[in-house]
Amino acid sequence: MPVLLLGLDNTLLDRERAFRTWAGEFLRRVGAPPRDLEWLVSMDADGLTSRWDVAEAVRDRYRLSVGVIDIVESLRDGLIENMRLDPLVACAVSIAGNAGFVPVVVSNGETVLQEAKIRRTGLDRYLADWVISEEAGVSKPNPRIFAIAAERVRRRLDGAWMVGDSPETDIGGAAALGLRSVWLHRGRRWSEPRYLPTYSADGPIEALAAVMDFR
Repeated sequence: MPVLLLGLDNTLLDRERAFRTWAGEFLRRVGAPPRDLEWLVSMDADGLTSRWDVAEAVRDRYRLSVGVIDIVESLRDGLIENMRLDPLVACAVSIAGNAGFVPVVVSNGETVLQEAKIRRTGLDRYLADWVISEEAGVSKPNPRIFAIAAERVRRRLDGAWMVGDSPETDIGGAAALGLRSVWLHRGRRWSEPRYLPTYSADGPIEALAAVMDFR
């Protein structure tokens, strides 16, 4: 039973949509013009920018009197509240599990936030387990976090797959271990010359289908 390592944000769950929803509502509350949505999305950089840095930039840009911590909490709560699990994605993960794969989420981020997304959306019902970098003490692409994921479900990494949207942390981590991988391109072109994913896919359903078809 091979391990199926899965990214969380913008892989199984659409973080970009959740962030845009929160950002649009927040900007309306502070009276910002609608065009500023793209500025805020760019500032967030798919979650790679610290929430504290995003909050500070927002506070300075709109000269808000609220504290940075209040904006940070608003962003965190907004992500959790607006995150949704596509039923078709849930079905695809379930089918992969029934086909003999052991699905484990491997995510960089804060334990409380990432676990809240997993549990609130009901994704936990379809997973064997999950590993979050904060509690694991190591982040993708470090091979150790993938080894921890396999240990959690009492499996080896032999035959494992990695499915994720990050060329560096997901596909790079898989390449370092010699694992097969599927990159969710999200409309982007592959630009990393040092390694390649086994497959590229438009979304998680296509990616999981590719994994199962390979067998």
